[in-house]
Amino acid sequence: MPSTREGSRVANSAPIAADGLLSSAFAVADVSCQDLERRSMSRPTRKVRPLTPTDGPMRTCGYLRVSTGRQAEGDLSIPDQRRQVQAFCASKGWSLVGEFVEPGASGTDDNRPEFQKMIERATDDDHPYDAIAVHSFSRFFRDSFALELYLRKLGKAGVRLISVTQEIGDDPAQVMMRQVIALFDEYQSKENAKHVLRAMKENARQGFYNGAPLPLGYGLDEVEKRGVRVKKRLAVDPVEAETVKLIFRLYRHGDGKTGPLGIKSITCHLNERGFRTRLGARFGVATIHGILTNRTYVGEWGFNKRCSKTLTQKPVTEHIPISVPAIIETTEFEAVQATLKAHNPRAMPARVVTGPILLTGLATCTVCNGPMTLRTGTSKSGRVHKYYNCSTNARIGKTGCTGRTIPMDKLDTLVTDHLVTELLQPDRLRATLASLWTMRHEKTAQVDGRVATLRAEVTTAEAKLKRLYQMVEEGMTDLDEILKDRLATLKQERDQAKAALDRIQVAERPPAEIASELIERFGQLMRANVTAGDIPFRKAWLQAIVERVEVGTDVIRIVGDKASLETAVISAGSSAAPGVRSSVRKWRTRHDSNV
Repeated sequence: MPSTREGSRVANSAPIAADGLLSSAFAVADVSCQDLERRSMSRPTRKVRPLTPTDGPMRTCGYLRVSTGRQAEGDLSIPDQRRQVQAFCASKGWSLVGEFVEPGASGTDDNRPEFQKMIERATDDDHPYDAIAVHSFSRFFRDSFALELYLRKLGKAGVRLISVTQEIGDDPAQVMMRQVIALFDEYQSKENAKHVLRAMKENARQGFYNGAPLPLGYGLDEVEKRGVRVKKRLAVDPVEAETVKLIFRLYRHGDGKTGPLGIKSITCHLNERGFRTRLGARFGVATIHGILTNRTYVGEWGFNKRCSKTLTQKPVTEHIPISVPAIIETTEFEAVQATLKAHNPRAMPARVVTGPILLTGLATCTVCNGPMTLRTGTSKSGRVHKYYNCSTNARIGKTGCTGRTIPMDKLDTLVTDHLVTELLQPDRLRATLASLWTMRHEKTAQVDGRVATLRAEVTTAEAKLKRLYQMVEEGMTDLDEILKDRLATLKQERDQAKAALDRIQVAERPPAEIASELIERFGQLMRANVTAGDIPFRKAWLQAIVERVEVGTDVIRIVGDKASLETAVISAGSSAAPGVRSSVRKWRTRHDSNV
C-alpha cells in the first residue's frame, strides 16, 4: 500500500516494454521525478576519453627499459627496442612524439622514475599521447596484477598500451591472451631471480664479491678470471683503513686531550680536519655509528642477509659468511660494542656519561642503594650551593630513605684525594695488583698445560693416520667402509685439536706482570688528571677504575675491580686516556676486590 504521509509521492508501478522485452519500473517513495532529474543534472560527470583517436595520426610515446645497469652499459638492448618501436610507428603512420628510457630498473615493481614520469604525463588533462608503445609487455611490467592496474589507469585517460611484438586487440579472447602473457612474464622473472640468487650464493660461498657497497677501508682485488667474468675479493685499502682505525681509537681512547669521544664528537673531529668519505662527502653521525657497528672490520662479512626488495631480515640459517681481511682486532671491536650498548639512552641517560657532575652514575646511597643526584640551594648572599642528595629522599622524603646530603665539592675532594693517596702511588698499585698477578700465573699455567695436551693429541692423531695410510699403500689391508670411517674419525679428532690449538695461540695473552715503569706512568697520569682538568676528562679516568662510591652517614666507600684497574694500567702504555666503562653497571665480577 502507498504511504499516507503528507507530502509523499509514489510512482505508479506499471510494466514497460524496451526492445521487445517486458520489465518493471521501480517504486520510489518520498522522492518526486522532478527531484531525481534535478539531482542528476547537478551531479558532475567524469569525462572518459576514447581509446582511439577521432582524427589524424595516433600520437605515440615510446618506453624503453632494461633490468640491469650492465645491460644498459652494453648499449645493445635499448637501441634495438628504439629501432623496433620507430619502425612499428612508421609502418602504422603514427607519430612518435615522446620517449622515456629506463636504464637498469626492474620491471617487477613501479619504483621507476622514468616510468612514473611517463604515467603522470600520459594522464595529464592536455592528453599528450594516444598510446604508449613498448617492445613487449614485459618491458612495461613483469607483474600481472600491476600491469592490469596501470592499464585501467591509462584506459580512463584514453591511452592504450601497444606491444610492437605482441599485437593484441580489445576483444575478450585477446584480453585474456594478454593476461596469460603477463603471467608467463611474471613467472619467468621469478624463475630468473631464483637461479641468479642461487649462482650468487655459490659465488659468495667461494669467497667472491657479489656487488654490494664496499665498507670504508676496503677495495677490490681481481683474483682470477673464469671465461669473461672476473672474480674479485675484498682487500684492505691502507689509506681508508687508517681512517677506520682512527674512528675506533677516538671512540675508545679519545685524542689525548678530552678523553673518549662520543659519536657526534668524532664526526666533528673528522670533518674539522678535512676527513671525507669515499664519495667525498662529510661524515655524519649515522655514518660513524655504522662504521663502529660493522662486523666486516673484524673479518665477518656476509651475503643474503636481507631481501633485496623489502629489506627484511632473513633467517640466520640462510646467511652466507664470507671471510675478509680484518682491520680492527676482535677484542677492541667487542669493547666498542659494549660501550655503545651501555651508552644507549634507553639503557643509560646521557647525563651519566657526559654530564658536568664528576660523580654522576658513581655516587650511591648506602641506605636505599639509590643514586645520588644534584640538588642546589641559594644563600642570602646570592651564592649557589651544590649538593649530592639521595634521589629517593628527594622524590619521596624521609619515609622512602633517610639518606644524607653532602656538599658536591666536599665529596669530590674526598674521593679524588683518597684515590691519589691510597691507590695511585706505585707501591700501593703493585700491592693491589699482586693477587691478580698470582691468579694470572695460575691461569697461564693452565693454558700452557692445555696447549701441551692439544699438541699431543694432534701428534698422536697424525701418527695413527700415517700408519693406516702406510698399511693401505703396502697392501696390508683394503680400504673398506670400516677403515674409511676410522680415517674420518681420526681426521676429525686431529682437526678439532688443531682448531682449539690455533684459537689458544691466536688469542692475545695479557702480560704475566706489568712493568714497573708502566705502573709509574699510570700513577703519574692518574694523579694529574683526577685532581685537575676538565670534568669530562676527570670522569673518564674515575669511571675507568671505580665502580661506585657508597655514601653513608659516617663512612664513604670507594668500590672497584682489580681487573679493571689492570686494564687501565695497561692502556696507559698506549694512550693517554683509558677506555671508559662508566655506563656498564655492576661489571665487577668478584666482591673481594674493593679498593
